[in-house]
Amino acid sequence: MSNALLQAKHKLSLNQIQINDDFWNHYVSLVRNTVIPYQWEALNDRVPDAEPSHAIHNFRIAAGLETGEYHGWVFQDSDLAKWLEAVAYSLQQQPDAALEQTADETIDLIVQAQQSDGYLNTYFTIKEPGKRWTNLYECHELYCAGHMIEAAVAYFEATGKRKLLDAMCRFADHIQDVFGPEEGKIRGYDGHQEIELALVKLYTVTKQEKYLQLACYFIDERGQRPDFFDGEWERRGKTSIYRAGETPLPSLSSIYNQSHLPVREQDTAIGHSVRAVYMYTAMADLARLTGDEKLLAACRKLWANMTQKQMYITGGIGSTHHGEAFSFDYDLPNDTVYAETCASIGLVYFAQRMLRLESRSEYADVIERALYNIIIGSMSQDGKRFFYVNPLEVWPQASANNPGKRHVKAERQKWFGCACCPPNLARILSSLGEYIYTTEPGRINCHLFIGSESTITLDDATQVGLKQVSSLPWSGDTSLELSLAQPRSFTLALRVPYWCDSQPQLLINGEKEDAYAVENGYAIIDRIWTDGDIVTWLLPMEAHLIQANPLIRSNAGKAAIQRGPLVYCVEQVDNGAPLATLSLQSGTELKVEADTSALGGTVRIEAEGFRDATPEAWASAESYRRWAPSADPVALQAVPYFQWGNRGVGEMAVWIRVQQ
Repeated sequence: MSNALLQAKHKLSLNQIQINDDFWNHYVSLVRNTVIPYQWEALNDRVPDAEPSHAIHNFRIAAGLETGEYHGWVFQDSDLAKWLEAVAYSLQQQPDAALEQTADETIDLIVQAQQSDGYLNTYFTIKEPGKRWTNLYECHELYCAGHMIEAAVAYFEATGKRKLLDAMCRFADHIQDVFGPEEGKIRGYDGHQEIELALVKLYTVTKQEKYLQLACYFIDERGQRPDFFDGEWERRGKTSIYRAGETPLPSLSSIYNQSHLPVREQDTAIGHSVRAVYMYTAMADLARLTGDEKLLAACRKLWANMTQKQMYITGGIGSTHHGEAFSFDYDLPNDTVYAETCASIGLVYFAQRMLRLESRSEYADVIERALYNIIIGSMSQDGKRFFYVNPLEVWPQASANNPGKRHVKAERQKWFGCACCPPNLARILSSLGEYIYTTEPGRINCHLFIGSESTITLDDATQVGLKQVSSLPWSGDTSLELSLAQPRSFTLALRVPYWCDSQPQLLINGEKEDAYAVENGYAIIDRIWTDGDIVTWLLPMEAHLIQANPLIRSNAGKAAIQRGPLVYCVEQVDNGAPLATLSLQSGTELKVEADTSALGGTVRIEAEGFRDATPEAWASAESYRRWAPSADPVALQAVPYFQWGNRGVGEMAVWIRVQQ
């Protein structure tokens, strides 16, 4: 690997940064004060009229504290693990004795459920104790292990307490005893990737090389021949936990879990989207830690294919609900889309790891796109309802009555039987500070413009305080005030967002600076910095109509509205129904206006357009008649996509027809 890529790019830990932002403070406090407590109630099956979780109940049975049967999905343990990880991130930023006590008691329960050899999985402890590691294709044992390892690392970093970390080291040691190329071990890997990136975190905190080697093994083994899942299927009698009778050969659908090829030979994002991005995240981690050029090359190819040809304008990935998967290049339907919340979260993880390999603005651009649109949009304003699927077009009647669209919900849900997304959302929003900056020798990279205060240690141990004040996403002004004990020369790199049509204006201590270079999408500012220096970064932010590549057939003749990082949509509550009768006037002026009375505060966009003849205007109830052009002028009202669905059930659309 080149010397440039070998230079470490470090992310900030959460104890180095405190979010203080007019926009993001709401979400940070909402997660801490509402989402985490609400999800604890859900995990304990105490939310009225919500699908039960059974997660805590299963652990209590496995720990011998209760009797009963296992309930829920085979991977139900992971919901509790992700919630605990979110708690850890929250505690790292703001201590809370009561929350920490709840977490400690939960960890006691988890450890009590752990088996004497280190194994931990409530499904196999309770329901099928003699069938450990016999159905990796379907049963998510290593996936659940990975999420619990991530929780253990986060909790140790937040509190210094080792109980869960030590338990997960015992579990990881057990996994190492079971898996590998050596004689007598299982030469396999999990059907759902997650253990790989978790082992990297465990290696980072413990410095135990064996955990890094185990992560490498799981990545290197995937896709080798003969197909591991075929052999496992034969050994268990060709059965499935999900259906009776003989099931198809797993290798017939090997693209589903990205085991169709060795990972270094993969160049197209394919299969289950969450599994894919979790694997790509681990690949990027290992490329950075081992200097593996082929692994990095594969990451770059997969990134390019996914973000250039298979990503929605909102930052969603996974276009079909069949397998919750990628389909093929430019196949991005709006009304049958899947775009699982977890997939966009995994996309952010992958992007963050790529930023630690190379500072290129395209990675941070995608983080920003996903954060401001799908991720915060998947949760209701009160923090108690969630989307699993994130559509770009909704017709409630079709969601209720068309089997092909029933996965598309017209309103957020209190909880899910398969509830991977809500705790995943909690953990990424609780760790938001980790995504703002990275450092490398002699350089600080500012990737996201989020108000915050941080202390950054450079490679020569110089400490730099950074106080960032940002007005995103409503306007594009950001300032950074530096605090230093003595003058110091280093580089400050500021991202130039993809949505800037003209060159941002840079001011240093109020004086305009035109002579800055742009490198890989970052403004490079080299100078001797002194205490109290203020950098002002003025980002042009205008509303625009966006068109899609002609190969995206579902958007032919349509436009979306975007302003800064925010994608906009039209809703029935503002524009009536059916929304399909609306069209934008080509060349319309997009009028931007703040509205403090709706949605807790928003910036609306008004555009001139037309409405076709409504059903009421037809003389009969017939479905068809001779073409009779008819359209009335109308002013369309658009709101940010992340705010849709908070004013009752109704239609929604991101892409709108354009009248030329």
